[in-house]
Amino acid sequence: MGRVVHFEITAEDMERAKKFYEIFGWQVSDSGMSGMQYWLAKTGEGGGIDGAIMPRTYTKQAVRNTIAVDDIDEMIEKVQKAGGKISGKKDMIPGVGYYVNAVDTEGNEFGMLQPLPRQQAA
Repeated sequence: MGRVVHFEITAEDMERAKKFYEIFGWQVSDSGMSGMQYWLAKTGEGGGIDGAIMPRTYTKQAVRNTIAVDDIDEMIEKVQKAGGKISGKKDMIPGVGYYVNAVDTEGNEFGMLQPLPRQQAA
């Protein structure tokens, strides 16, 4: 079952947004992604999900969710057959997994992520 595993909040002013969301106790830090303004937002321990804050120029939406999938190629095909669209190319995010942007039948953008297998402790 695909679960929401990540959210993205867009902002006009990254520093202002960062300061705002820190009032909730979120730890907001630079992702270190080359050439991108993308701040990771750790929302706490245990249940729930973490996300990021990014410039509004990256997407038209105020919030975009990412759904975990087991097989991204299979889900790309299913999205298209169900009337959705793939709005970018599939990319590998180093240390995270395969990612692609998509649009549902209502025009809402979302991401799909096929996470890399977790490393087992020795």
